[in-house]
Amino acid sequence: MSEIFKYKYDDLFNPTLKALKKLGGSGSVSEIEEEVIEILKLSEEEVNDIHRESTTKLTYRLAWARNYLKRYGLLENSKRGVWALTENGKQTASVDKKQVKRTIIKLDKEVRGEKEKPVATDIENASEELIEFSWQEELLDSVKKVSPDKFERLCQRLLRELGFLNVEVTQRSNDGGIDGQGLIRIGGVLSFHVVFQAKRYQGSVGSSVVRDFRGAMIGRADKGLILTTGTFTREAKKEANRDGAPPIDLIDGNEFAEKLKELGLGVEIELVEKVNIKKEWFADF
Repeated sequence: MSEIFKYKYDDLFNPTLKALKKLGGSGSVSEIEEEVIEILKLSEEEVNDIHRESTTKLTYRLAWARNYLKRYGLLENSKRGVWALTENGKQTASVDKKQVKRTIIKLDKEVRGEKEKPVATDIENASEELIEFSWQEELLDSVKKVSPDKFERLCQRLLRELGFLNVEVTQRSNDGGIDGQGLIRIGGVLSFHVVFQAKRYQGSVGSSVVRDFRGAMIGRADKGLILTTGTFTREAKKEANRDGAPPIDLIDGNEFAEKLKELGLGVEIELVEKVNIKKEWFADF
């Protein structure tokens, strides 16, 4: 099978820098991705080319690009997922991708104390978001193995844990793609009737799914929500927020996995204690 998205992670170094400059020096992952799409004039096929079930090649390789640029000293990121140019990054118009890779390889050698050339994409030296891709894929692989009705019940449990009230799975057939409904209360005052669709998908959810779901929810709910183990095409995301139409919220596979982790549903987090000895402290005692 031929590869549609041809850009490697190092091809994305300079587009990432340019995107952040266009965004005023900082931006979320999705904002950076949108700017890179415009800079490279990527087609919908390129944007939607899947790396693995819940992640596109563009998203995955941009994560590696950000990781390298961070270690090179041009980017920094906060716990809230916002990436920003460092002072050095603000002064850098472009980089030589070979020089960036040589520098990171040298850093790897220093960290490991090895003389042999390390693998450039070693997960041990990856940023947290790259490590997350690993556990998310393992978690989603387990979720995708459950039956459709069990996945609907999992979505029901997830929404209940997130604070939704009266969450029900729709038992009727020919319900226009609506798999369930619930009530969300904001601030204990405002309430919204929400209908949801559960897509246990192998791949991308397209714009037609979003349009059909909107047609089914109009007149029946205040808000719509689609949850999937896969990803959403760029056109689907645009359709979900189309001007003049009731907005629909989307939760893709990676976000679904993150929510399961946050709520402890089928996931246990093991914290490992690491003790660092400050040898210089004893030397100066």
